[in-house]
Amino acid sequence: MSRLPEFIVALKDPQAYPYKVEEIHLIQTHISYVFLAGNYVYKVKKPVDFGFLDFTTLEKRHYFCQREVELNRRLCPDLYLGVVEVVRTPEGKICFEGQGKVLEYAVKMRRMPEEGMMGRIIREGQLTQRHIDQVVKKLVPFYQQAATGPGVDEHGSLETVAFNVNENFSQTEAFVGEALSAKRYREIMAYARKFMEEKAELFARRVKEGRIRDGHGDLYSANICFDEPRQDVYIFDCIEFNDRFRCGDVACDIAFLAMDLDYHGLKDLSGYFINGFVSLSGDQELLKLLDFYKCYRAYVRGKIGCFTWSAPEVPPEVRRQALSEARRYFALAHHYAGKSPQGRIIVIFGLSGTGKSTLARALANDQGAIYLNSDIVRKRLLGIAPQEHHFEPFGQGIYSPEMTQKTYMAMVDEARELASLGETVILDATFKDEEYRQAVLKAASAANVPVRFILCTCPEEEIKHRLARRLDKTGEVSDGRWEIYLRQKEVFAPVKELPGLMKVETLAPVEEILSQVKKRLGDFLFDPEI
Repeated sequence: MSRLPEFIVALKDPQAYPYKVEEIHLIQTHISYVFLAGNYVYKVKKPVDFGFLDFTTLEKRHYFCQREVELNRRLCPDLYLGVVEVVRTPEGKICFEGQGKVLEYAVKMRRMPEEGMMGRIIREGQLTQRHIDQVVKKLVPFYQQAATGPGVDEHGSLETVAFNVNENFSQTEAFVGEALSAKRYREIMAYARKFMEEKAELFARRVKEGRIRDGHGDLYSANICFDEPRQDVYIFDCIEFNDRFRCGDVACDIAFLAMDLDYHGLKDLSGYFINGFVSLSGDQELLKLLDFYKCYRAYVRGKIGCFTWSAPEVPPEVRRQALSEARRYFALAHHYAGKSPQGRIIVIFGLSGTGKSTLARALANDQGAIYLNSDIVRKRLLGIAPQEHHFEPFGQGIYSPEMTQKTYMAMVDEARELASLGETVILDATFKDEEYRQAVLKAASAANVPVRFILCTCPEEEIKHRLARRLDKTGEVSDGRWEIYLRQKEVFAPVKELPGLMKVETLAPVEEILSQVKKRLGDFLFDPEI
């Protein structure tokens, strides 16, 4: 016997729609009934109260339908068509967009292409870096333009973050022993609380620096769709029901999608996404919060799975799947909470045009490692966009010895901190001066982490071609040119004995070089199972 409300059953009838449609598909979440009806989608909110969400009255559901449309039009202006009524006509028929007594409200959307849904693309093994690039290019300007300041900033404060985190634990306590063990529950809780206690200054600094934004709040693969004919990507279904879940540190949103990619076994694309977002946005510091927010987001997904599993109106097979997924998410949260403190530093260096950045990015993406590039760090310190070019004479302007020293010290210090937190960090820079190579060794020693050096080389004729092509390449962050290469070559300090020094010629395709490097690094690479 169906446990669905009468009007929901009625809306499964194609006659309930104001246009001709042959088949209706009903999908349920813990908070919504979603009707897929031809070229359109209708979302009806369930009359539920989870504490953080209250849809218990018709007035509240109407209000939050309006908020859903308003907020989601920021990223998908042509997707959200408006709020419509569910009515009972004088003849007793229940339908959408008719005349009669209002029973409910719904959000009406244009239906997106099924084949473009990111979740489906992942399941089919077709997700690529090109897809990730589209997402990054959509998100960076969105966050730059998103609201911040009073009314938003408080949602990124340590007080609010702690409230959200602790609320998760209180709301999942009833599921301990079924969806996760008591030991796992306690250890995740201890990790989260310790991190917040130790990083209070970091949370405060993020607020002060304007990193708290009115963002998305539910940024993962189920809410992303690629529309190939329109050459667009839709990032939809942001959270409308609670400002403190939508507003927050940009790092919290970004960590959600990174976690989701980890969950689906796409650690390489997760790293590619993080590195791409950091490079384009210049927000290097979000890396310090990444694992904390990944843990938080994985735990939230586990909690939502528990809510779906415990909802009696949800079909049994969906409930079983929800519990299985919840257990996996809690395991992933535990993984982030129990991450090994043993980090790694890999220095990939050499003259301009020798292919060091190409190799460094490839290795970082392959390993899900943190990628630190001296050009990006230098321009971030100066408040310059990464792609903004400054073709200064050698050793002048933004490439003065003073600025170069500041750049290397900042990069090395960042590597030390991240590696001490258990991250694998890849440094990409010329490192022409011996003092900066020694600075890395001192940082690695201070963090008690191992380090390896990879020197990239290439025949000069190829370097000349590469540097010429680079000048015409859009999105390039390097200001290197042939004349700069020649001056670098004159002052490049002889390479003395360095830990695990590996010399790599970069004429071959990057895939071949990467394979060789990984083989030679062997057990040094840190690639834990998830």
